[in-house]
Order: sequence, then structure tokens, then C-alpha cells
Amino acid sequence: MDGFIGRERELAVLSRYFGRVGAGDRPGRAILMRGRRRVGKSRLAEEFIRRSGVPSLFFTAAKEPIGDQLERFVADAAASDLPDAALFAEVTPTSWDSALRLLAQAVPQDAPSIVVLDELPYMIEGDPHLEGRLQRLFDREFSRRPMLLILIGSDLSIMEAVNQYDRPFYMRASEMVVDPLTPADVAEKLRLPPAEAIDAYLVTGGLPMILDEWPAGATVRAFLGSVVSDPTSALIVSGERAMAAEFPSEAQARALMKAIGSGQRTYSSMLKVSGGMAGTSVTRGLHILMDKRMISAEVPLSVRPSKERRYHVADPHLRFWLSFVEPGMAEISRGRGDLVMRRIERSWTAWRGMAVEPFVRESLRRMDGLPERTAAIGGYWTRTNDPEIDLVGADREPVAKVVTMVGSVKWLENRPFDQHDFSELVVHRSKMPGADASTPLYAVSRAGCEVAGVRHVTPEELVDAWR
Repeated sequence: MDGFIGRERELAVLSRYFGRVGAGDRPGRAILMRGRRRVGKSRLAEEFIRRSGVPSLFFTAAKEPIGDQLERFVADAAASDLPDAALFAEVTPTSWDSALRLLAQAVPQDAPSIVVLDELPYMIEGDPHLEGRLQRLFDREFSRRPMLLILIGSDLSIMEAVNQYDRPFYMRASEMVVDPLTPADVAEKLRLPPAEAIDAYLVTGGLPMILDEWPAGATVRAFLGSVVSDPTSALIVSGERAMAAEFPSEAQARALMKAIGSGQRTYSSMLKVSGGMAGTSVTRGLHILMDKRMISAEVPLSVRPSKERRYHVADPHLRFWLSFVEPGMAEISRGRGDLVMRRIERSWTAWRGMAVEPFVRESLRRMDGLPERTAAIGGYWTRTNDPEIDLVGADREPVAKVVTMVGSVKWLENRPFDQHDFSELVVHRSKMPGADASTPLYAVSRAGCEVAGVRHVTPEELVDAWR
């Protein structure tokens, strides 16, 4: 059960959906389950099937011709424990329409069952009319049987689109999002204190496959030292597989992803390092990355509108992978992971100081006890970074009416938030549009706080916000 720490909520949600199967004149139900690659969607569905104890079929599509997909589907269905699975040994479907009609005959007609179609976007890519076929078969066949149909996909934009009002399957399925394991889950699974659990989260992104490799109680340095030299470890291969799956033919988007991951956060800086890429290509690549939810765009949060947009990689693990692993793949392949480890050690403190800021902002969004009217958490900066403020609370975004707090993140191991940091934060507050001397000050510090007049947020509070 180690791999399912933190998944009790998701299993409970699936149980509630399954509890509705068999009710009413339309006993069949469907779920659209989406989440980033390697967050454990398939393992979650497998575990739910195991716990349910009912007949089931689990099929995982691959990026291959439709004929190959159908051949594997028939083999999986014939080997399943569906009551009439033998039907698939007698017939060879030539389309998804005929294969799914046969499935409707093979599932129990008067008892519950579960059917999982994993990597639905690959199936849609092989058959552009699949959504319409699913809609007709669900209306006429699947919804009339006490079955739960779980449709899983990692391409977030496609999975979101499947349930939009102008698509055939609209309103026929409930939506479920599977997120990575939370920092609180990471702390529990690895048995680490909060500050070290946050470090582990920044490296793994909460991806179960990487966490399964991490020995309980091991520090970040100990873990990285043991896996960076192993080209088969999940830490090394997960990023490459995610990039290859998301951008099989989008070289420009992949190049921009690498640029953002290496620290180029503005449009102008990406244009400079793009190797001659045209501005229109950079813009198109950024749109692709945002549609795929691979990057996030931020603007300064204050009472004044701003065009100073910055981009960052949305997935914490990919942020680490692009910064350290991807540039060292050649060295890892020839057995010199030690060189990569040296670069990590040299840059770790600076990298972590920047990487932790999006995590801190998201944690604060989840915390109780923030100043009244705080409904948005962001940062503030100018073109010249004078000032550059890590944390800003406001009543709304992107343009606020009221600034409710201003804060600083200091994530050093042995240096607490001190008087110098406090004085600097006071100066920055004086330059913050919408803030004044009465605006509360916050300090998020790994190593404690030595001054009064500021609300100190500890690593323990940040992790607890995710429980």
C-alpha cells in the first residue's frame, strides 16, 4: 500500500461514483479521469478495481496505428474476467465501433462491472470519430448496463475538451482530476521532517514512481547521489518520457520548455536564447505549452495593471529535471553522473531558493488565518526588479483593489529571517503599489525568524496546508 499513500480521497471519490452504478433507468456511469503523466492514474484505477472485486477490463492504448490498438484491445478483453470475454476469441473487430459493441455484449448485463480505457487521447488520435462513436454506444448500450466506464488521459487539453459543450460526449461523464502526491503525502511516505519533505517535493514533484525509489528517511543529497548515475532510474527517465510524449513533433515548443526550465522567464529573454526563432514561432510555442498546462504565466499582482509577464514550468519535477538532468543526459549515459551531481551541489541553494517560491504561494493559498479579504496570492516585480517582492496578498487578481499583505521567502538552511531582511522588506513594501505602512508583513523562512513585527510562516505550516 506504500504507493497509495495519499490516495484514500481519490479512492473514496471512485467508490461514490461506483455506488451510483445500477441506479435509475440508466444504470451505467462514466468518468473522465485526467492528470499529468506518471502521477499514478493507472495505478489508482488498478487499485480501485482490486478493491471492488467485480468483473473488469483494463485496456491501455499506445501511440500506434488503429489496427495495432484493436489487436491489443481484443487480446486484453479475451484475457479479462468479463463473463462473456470468450466472444473476443471468436470475432476480430475491424473498428472501434465494432470492438466496443462487442464489449457491450461481454460485460455483465445485470451485475456491476468496471471498464477502463487508458490513454484515451491515443485512441482519439487513431480514430478522429471515436468521441462520436463513444457517445452513441454510451447512450444506447453502456448506460443501459450497470457498468462504470473510466476514460483516462494524460493530455490535459484533450481530456478537458472531451467534456465541452460542443463535443459529442458532453455531459455524459463526470470529471475527475488526479494530482501528484502532495507535500504532506511526501512527508508521510518518506518519513521526513517538513523542510526536507519540501526539498523532496521540489525534486520529485510528488510523482509516485520517483518516490518509490526514495529510501525512507534519506536526504535529498543521499537520494540524488544514489540515482543520478543510474540512467534507468525513474528520476532520470520520467522527464524525457514526459517531454517525448507531449512534444513528439513540436521541436520549437520543446526548445522553449528547455529555455524556461533553465531560467529564461520572460518573452524577451527566450527570444534572445532561441537560436534565431522568429517572434511568431516563440508566441506559438508558448501557446502550445500553456494549452498543455506545461507552463504557467504570471503577471505582477498589485493595484496597477502590468504587462511584465513571466513564465515558469508548472511541474516541480520537470523544473528540476530541465535544470539539472536534461543538460547532463550525455554524461549520465557514459557513466559520469558524478559530474551532474557536482553541478547540482554547486547550484542547489540558488535553484531551490527560486523553485520554492511557486510552492510557497500555492501553500499560502491553502492556509487559513491570512489577512481578511485575501483571495489571491502572487508576487510583484518591475522591469528593473526594483522592487521584486516574493509574496503579495490581495483581494483579487490580476489587478487588485486592495493589497492585504506583503512577504519575503528566505529558504536558507542556516540563516534565519533577520533584521536586515526585515528592513529590506519594509523598503519593498514602501514601493509596492497599493501597500502602505499598515500592510501586514510575512516572512517564510526555513531556519526561523529573529525579528518582531512580521508573521513568520514555518515549513511545518506550509506542509500542514496540504493535509
